[in-house]
Amino acid sequence: MHNIYQIFIIMAFLFFFGAVLGWVLELVFRRFSKKANPEGRWLNPGFLTGPCLPIYGLGSIALYILSITEKYFINAQKAGVLYYIIMFFIMALVMTLIEYIAGIIFVKGMHIKLWDYSDEPGNIQGVVCPKFTLIWGVLAALYYFFLFPSFDKLVLWFVDHPWFSFVVGTVFGFFIIDCAFSFHLGSVLHKKAAEIDKKATVDFQFMQRRLQQLKVSKFFTPHDDRYLTSKIQKFEEFIHRTPASVEESLKNK
Repeated sequence: MHNIYQIFIIMAFLFFFGAVLGWVLELVFRRFSKKANPEGRWLNPGFLTGPCLPIYGLGSIALYILSITEKYFINAQKAGVLYYIIMFFIMALVMTLIEYIAGIIFVKGMHIKLWDYSDEPGNIQGVVCPKFTLIWGVLAALYYFFLFPSFDKLVLWFVDHPWFSFVVGTVFGFFIIDCAFSFHLGSVLHKKAAEIDKKATVDFQFMQRRLQQLKVSKFFTPHDDRYLTSKIQKFEEFIHRTPASVEESLKNK
């Protein structure tokens, strides 16, 4: 039985591993997705500056908990294929719920849209849709069969090597700094957009593509005032230079 400290270290590891792995998946997907990235550029797929997508981190924790529950508390050896289909369906729904909550928090709380499924059939508020729920189910199956066995062994290794908590703590510290910087930037960007339209919602993907065209957007940039000021100034120039197209570029469709 693990104590609270051990549980925190385990959850932190699962979070950061999933967040980084998800960042890589999104990076490749968006690079070759003509719909999400018509220019075919390498763009940081996350809201944060570093290689981290928290939604995948939370998903990694959720999938681990569901997988370990199935392994140790449910006897699925004789359940058959139907059981696994139901299990992966539940995992897909959990991931979709996480995606929906995260999307709504940004859209309603910060007026920033990190992704947009408005053109997908059956979408809900442009935040979730059946197509990506199916993709979550496929990823859940891959996680269960290929990643979970290794994760389960790593958890036991962490319990026997408490010194690793120093590494996790260091990464967690950088993560907190990155979150503070990125949320501050997001609030400033929305404030600038609201100067044109108080109901405007910033399309973050579109903004990233435009800023890279202006050559001020980079993958990993130190958290300094010069970069923040430059990014805000360029964004302000952009939204004021194209007031007639704000509805198309900054607001939800």
